[in-house]
Amino acid sequence: MCGRYALEAPRSQLCHRFALMECADFAARYNMAPASDVPVIRQSPNRQRVLHLLRWGLLPHWASDPTIGSRLINARGESVGEKPSFRDAFRRRRCLIPASGFYEWQAVRATQTRPAKQPWYVSLKSGETMAFGGLWESWTSPSGEIIRSCCIITTEANELVRPIHGRMPLILAPEHWQAWLAAPPEQVGALLLPYPDGELQAWPVSSRVGKPDADDRQLIAALPGEPP
Repeated sequence: MCGRYALEAPRSQLCHRFALMECADFAARYNMAPASDVPVIRQSPNRQRVLHLLRWGLLPHWASDPTIGSRLINARGESVGEKPSFRDAFRRRRCLIPASGFYEWQAVRATQTRPAKQPWYVSLKSGETMAFGGLWESWTSPSGEIIRSCCIITTEANELVRPIHGRMPLILAPEHWQAWLAAPPEQVGALLLPYPDGELQAWPVSSRVGKPDADDRQLIAALPGEPP
């Protein structure tokens, strides 16, 4: 799964990298957590890329209970086109979720100074902002409140991530961004693959990232004695 990630790129940098025509204001964050509002890139009706803040945790348009979103933060790429919670969005409402990197937890033997799960931070070796493949939905409450939400698609882990965790977010290469946003669903199935190993890097980080209220740059710093 993908349950935490970071985005420190400034608004101006994202506008350039993703060719955005519209971009909401947001601050750098190092511990994006489910149920928070996160930057999401969608294609507007006039085929321009726009970035808005959407709630992380997909709330299907047909849902009667809004708490379902807390259980739908991720969608498995292997079944995203078939599951009732995701298939409509996969066909019509795909999005890009920008990230500087993501966290995964590795099961380890606990000691007096080390918890039973060690968090790792994974990013592009180039240092550039990556784009997760995601889905978005618009839900209207009985009182008329509109909630726009999103989820992150996951794949099997690649060789780099596999020793840490069995799943990883779907990372899309820049040349595939437009297809993901606009191509028919039958044309994007081939993109639902783990990202190439040689383009990613990973290192262990502080267990503080497990606390939702922790949000500072030290969260993505390698533990003492660890690369980079």
